Amino acid sequence: MWWRSASFILDKQQNDTAQPNPDTLTLSSPPLSMADTLHNPNPNSNNISAYYQTRAAHHGVVTSDWLAQAQAAVGGHPDDVLPPESDVKVAGKPFSVIDEFNNWRKQPDLAEAVAAIRALAAVIRNSEATTMMELEIELKKASDSLKSWDTTSISLTAGCDLFMRYVTRTSALEYEDFNSAKSRLIERAEKFGEISNKARRIIAMLSQDFIFDGCTILVHGFSRVVLEILKTAAQNKKLFRVFCTEGRPDRTGLRLSNELAKLDVPVKLLIDSAVAYSMDEVDMVFVGADGVVESGGIINMMGTYQIALVAHSMNKPVYVAAESYKFARLYPLDQKDMAPALRPIDFGVPIPSKVEVETSARDYTPPQYLTLLFTDLGVLTPSVVSDELIQLYL
Repeated sequence: MWWRSASFILDKQQNDTAQPNPDTLTLSSPPLSMADTLHNPNPNSNNISAYYQTRAAHHGVVTSDWLAQAQAAVGGHPDDVLPPESDVKVAGKPFSVIDEFNNWRKQPDLAEAVAAIRALAAVIRNSEATTMMELEIELKKASDSLKSWDTTSISLTAGCDLFMRYVTRTSALEYEDFNSAKSRLIERAEKFGEISNKARRIIAMLSQDFIFDGCTILVHGFSRVVLEILKTAAQNKKLFRVFCTEGRPDRTGLRLSNELAKLDVPVKLLIDSAVAYSMDEVDMVFVGADGVVESGGIINMMGTYQIALVAHSMNKPVYVAAESYKFARLYPLDQKDMAPALRPIDFGVPIPSKVEVETSARDYTPPQYLTLLFTDLGVLTPSVVSDELIQLYL
């Protein structure tokens, strides 16, 4: 039978392990995936939802062999050891979700959306609400504050929306004592954050069978999850080389090339306009995503669209690596049909005031130019993304 759910890995690991691993972060109940958490708020329920029973009929392409690889990614890992989340407020200073969010963002490897999820979990712990309705209103205000912190961040908005959707599906808890209900909410919120934090490594493990010895991979800009994929491949002793685009305007490709050089991975730096010139040497393209939209397309840093166009015209596969908390309820119809994310551009010479400069930092790549999406929900074709979005937000 075909399986491709990250929750299946986590649940199976818990059931198959007779003795707990002391190096593995354990909880009182089996961990849940983001989708499972949203669909079934009760972590003690043993019933498998109809959603998971029908997932095998979707057009995913992950076999049990690949999930066996991913199982290694969800065990104990140094990155899972996160700083303790304090319940103590600073003397004389009220709790601020933005301050909490900024504290989590200081961890260089923690995604912005995961930092937001952790901050919202802290809101529950520090809340002085006495009813579920008050707590929900408080969470809504905190979520709105985080989203307004950067209105152009798709992953931040999507992460907050997913967390809020999860919380609003807990109306059954109102029949319990509020304090016990609040404790259960805190436990679920922490699990939600832990699954989100592990998503990057699950994606890295699922992608390994697509990287073969002797291949050449083109990457664009800096993506933590793409770096994790390449790092895992290097640790698995795979022989490959990487072409990094410069990644203007912020030159994020330089940062990625430096990280790969530290891993002794052969890397070649390209100017952005040399993509078509070098594409005949490329075997596959790997890119990250700022957001995955309902059509199955992606919104990513400027230049992704033209790379996908060139790769598609030369029959090169384009793989996208993105965590499920980047799945957004957006449906752009063209490049201008999304909120602009502007970045300053330094051309190195003075630009006359009469010359208009395009400062948009991202573009939209339609699904027909993408081959597969590697996510913590599994390896998906673009056509399946809408189904996954429906289940995440249902």
